[in-house]
Amino acid sequence: MSICLLLTLFAAEPAEWHKDESVCLKNIRQLTKDFVRAGEGYFSPDGKSIIFQAEEKDSGNPFYQIFTMDLETQRVRRVSPGVGKTTCSYFAPDGKKIIFASSHLDPNAKKQYAEEYGRREEDRKSGKRRRYQWDFDAHLSIFEANPDGSGLKRLTSEPGYNAEGSYSPDGKSIVFCSNRGGEKNLELYIMDRDGKNVRQLTHAPGCYNGGPFFSPDGKRVIFRSDRKKPDHLQLYVINVDGTGERALTDDLNWVCWGPYWYKDGTHIVYAGANHGVAGRPNYDLYWMNVETGKKARLTYAPGADVLPVFSPDGKRLMWTSTRDGRQPSQLWIADFTPPKK
Repeated sequence: MSICLLLTLFAAEPAEWHKDESVCLKNIRQLTKDFVRAGEGYFSPDGKSIIFQAEEKDSGNPFYQIFTMDLETQRVRRVSPGVGKTTCSYFAPDGKKIIFASSHLDPNAKKQYAEEYGRREEDRKSGKRRRYQWDFDAHLSIFEANPDGSGLKRLTSEPGYNAEGSYSPDGKSIVFCSNRGGEKNLELYIMDRDGKNVRQLTHAPGCYNGGPFFSPDGKRVIFRSDRKKPDHLQLYVINVDGTGERALTDDLNWVCWGPYWYKDGTHIVYAGANHGVAGRPNYDLYWMNVETGKKARLTYAPGADVLPVFSPDGKRLMWTSTRDGRQPSQLWIADFTPPKK
């Protein structure tokens, strides 16, 4: 899902947190630079390019659009229509298609631009930072396209919020979040690659269930949900047939979200922060064994580190970060070594 990032609670000496991060992360570098903000990136199947969301400078649209980047040449291309809001892009396993959610068919999409710019100006004058809140835009639908943005095809036509989609490893299915069962019922669904044969996966009425990803073997789905405490996301895993659902985190002082599978199907990476402390909580990345629950911390920067993903070979980690807590969110990447513990 698209997230405007939380900033820092504490300040650490760079030498200190760089040393702590170097245990698992080497050669950390910033990927995106020429955007107002950028984030939620995913690797192509061959690991040579990424797809991500970003706000263009001087575009007149304050909302995210979808872009691809060739990691060798750094060439960037916008692949979404450029109108309205977009989020949650993903490559098909064969690399021949992409999906993303977009509100460009909303007849009032452009009317929201001035409202957003106005809110930002009010924030600037007041010196206050708005509390992040995702709006679950009722005009977001999932679209398929070629990797260059051509051949755009709508996959979800059901009214309401339809987003947060990702492919199964065999490319035959897409798991996504929708409130088609009622405005406050944000459940997970699985559909065939062409948008047909939609079936409901989770059943937690009145709650948010989102950010789903298939396991490497395609047998399970990992996701986030606030069913235990409103707005306090926890991590869950469920079999693709709807059985075996269980919580992976349950400390309700914490918010845990953005889980993503490692190639072994046993470990995940995710973002978490303790909301039980005074001030603004700071998000860092964590590694977890989904079978034992054993965890290890990966990032220690004073800014927010969220939405982590692995390259297909598991050798690189990419995530969204403000790093020092004073800059807008951008994509960062590093060479990854799994924790030894």
